[in-house]
This record gives sequence, structure tokens and C-alpha cells, in this order.
Amino acid sequence: MIILGLAVLSAAVCIFSLGVGLWVICTHFLTANIPAAISHPVKLRVLHCILLLLMTWGKIFEKLRICSMPEFIRFMHDLKPLKTDPDIVVTDLHFGTVPVKLYQPKSSLCTPRPGIVFFHGGGGVMGSLKTHHGICCCLSKESDSVVLSVGYRQVPKGKFPGPLRDCIVATTHFLKSLNAYGVDPTRVVLCGDSVGGSIAAVICQQFVDRADLPRIRAQILIYSAFQAMDFQLPSFQQNAEVPLVQWSLLFYCFASFLDFSPSWEDAIRKNAHLPASVWEKYRKWLGPENIPERFKKRGYRPVPPAPLNEDAYLETNLLLDPRCSPLIAEDHVISRLPEACIVSCEFDIIRDHSLLYKKRLEDLGVPVTWCHLEDGFHGVFNTLDMGWLHFPSSRKIMNVLVRFIKGL
Repeated sequence: MIILGLAVLSAAVCIFSLGVGLWVICTHFLTANIPAAISHPVKLRVLHCILLLLMTWGKIFEKLRICSMPEFIRFMHDLKPLKTDPDIVVTDLHFGTVPVKLYQPKSSLCTPRPGIVFFHGGGGVMGSLKTHHGICCCLSKESDSVVLSVGYRQVPKGKFPGPLRDCIVATTHFLKSLNAYGVDPTRVVLCGDSVGGSIAAVICQQFVDRADLPRIRAQILIYSAFQAMDFQLPSFQQNAEVPLVQWSLLFYCFASFLDFSPSWEDAIRKNAHLPASVWEKYRKWLGPENIPERFKKRGYRPVPPAPLNEDAYLETNLLLDPRCSPLIAEDHVISRLPEACIVSCEFDIIRDHSLLYKKRLEDLGVPVTWCHLEDGFHGVFNTLDMGWLHFPSSRKIMNVLVRFIKGL
């Protein structure tokens, strides 16, 4: 009887699993909004369905109180075995309590190498040292640099500002130990994709007055979030339903990472979470007039902020902290930042963050190297080592990064 019961249970689990998979495929694979300009649309549909399937199972496990959705997603994507490169030595370390991976080229040099501190993306919800292992390995090899990848805390245990503190700790430790790793103190770069790029930008801002540390030489910011205030910019209207990062996932990451109630989604999307005085103060940097006209041609229409929701403002006003919105840091901070390499993607919901930050830097005399991918989408860089699911845009990004680093 016990064997029969287990067999029935196993069959039920298999049927349920198959049902969940079919539901995701039927609901999203054929209906996903894939812009015509994106090359390899079938690949993007597959990636989109894999992500949604992981999220669906994560929600089921969360409802069953087995684990949170982010923990399930990270567990699953970290199951993939890591590839090794005979030319790169990879060392797992801890700087204090912060786990890091150190990537060093095996070939010997008489002179110190550039050093890159890399912060992975994932919205503070997904992503890990493992998901970005291939990127860091390739970056170290092709730019002949020492790369330090930082494994900061993530939700549900690590919420703002905890992850930022972890990254500051790791960066500080690295900058104080450059000789031990053969790094040139005049060529240290902070780099990150998505939320990792946001962290890199914030740390660059916070370190402008750190006379006790080597000065950061440059910052590499790959489709990063630079403000958490205006959610009606052209790219939000144009790309809200474009995979991989759609509005629903973006807001989930924002709310989870910054630890405010998801009940404010409607108010935030309508820009009803900030008073008129705030919009007036920051319009000079946030206004859509700062975005080139060619990025407004795909159906954008200006939408004024909805009437203020006082309760939403009281709970979400931490969004005005420059550590959440580095775009609104003061001029005397921005003007002293190191030169930047900014990567943006046409079909990214937060594309305009990069455009606004680029203009802010350039207006204050900070040199910017800009790469815009006309067929790119948020998360495309992660496909660099995904085999059949690789997108050519990921290789373009890596080539831009390598050229930029070698030119420092």
C-alpha cells in the first residue's frame, strides 16, 4: 500500500509539473511581445519561458512555505556547473563575511594589471557569483585584468542598504590589497550590469572623497538603474512588456530590494508617489526633454504625474536617497566622478536611465564612452556563455568592455 501510495503521489506530482509547464508555455511562449528588431526571437521566447517557469515554481514553493521565490530561483540557476578556463585561475575567498571570486590570468607580467571589481545584476532577487562566472572569466582573459566578483546579500535576507554595504566592504578590502593581487592602483575599474551597475555608480560617488584609498579610474555601467522616481519615461511606456524584464518583474525587484509594500505599485507607476515640489526640483535631470528625440518615436506620449498619494510618499520617499537614485546626486559629486563606459539596450524597460545618466555626466565634464545596442534587451549580456541561447549582442558588449579597459 505504501508503495502504491508513493506511486500515486509521484504520478500526481509529474502531472502537476507538466500542467505548470504547459500553462507557462501556452500562456507566454506564443504571446510574448518580441519586437521585430530583435534578432533570434525564438531564443528570447525560450529564455522568457524558462524565467517565468522558475518564477511560477518559486511562487508555489513560497505559498507552501518551503522557501521564498528568490531563493528557489537562485538555487535553480546555480545548479549549472561552472566552466573552467585553462588560462584563468579562479579563487574563492571571503572579505570579512562577504564571499568573492577572484579571477587572475595565469600568464606572468612584469607590470601590474588593471583591476576590475564586478557587481552582478539580478535586481537583488536573482543572479549570483555563479551566473556571472562566465562573464568574469572572459573579461579577465580578454582584457588581461584581475577581476573581483562580489557576492553581496540578496532578498529576502539582504535588503537595501545591506547589499550596498557588502559591496563597499569588498571594494575597500580589494583597494587596500592591490599589491597582493598584482593590480595597478591607477587602473581600478568598478563594473556591473543592471542593479550591479547601479551599485558601481553609487560606490564611485561615495568614494570621491576617500583620500585613504586609490582613486577609481573608471566605471562600467551595463543597462543599469540610476533612478527610482519617474516610471513614465519613454522606455517604460515602450518596453513595459518586452522580455526578459517586464514591468511586473521590475516592480517586484524594486519593492523587494528597497523593502516597501507592493501595494503601492499603481501609485508608483502613475508617479503619484512624489509631491510636485520634488518633480519640479529634479525635472532638470529627469525630464524627458533630456532624452534624444529618436528614442521617443515608438509610441511615447508625455504623462503628467497623478495627484500625490501621501501614504505612498511616506513609505517610499527613500527613493530620493542618492544611494537609490544616483542620478540625483549633487553636481559637486557627479563632476568628480571617473570616466564612464555606459551600455544601453533599445528594448530595455530602463533604457532611459542610461541616457539620462550619460547626459548628466557629460554636462558636468565627465568623459563617457557610450554603446547602444539597437537589438538589445535587458539581461542580454548573461547569454554570453549560454551556448545555443547566446545572442550576438552579448559579444558586442564584451568587445566594448575589453576595448575600454585596454584603453585606460
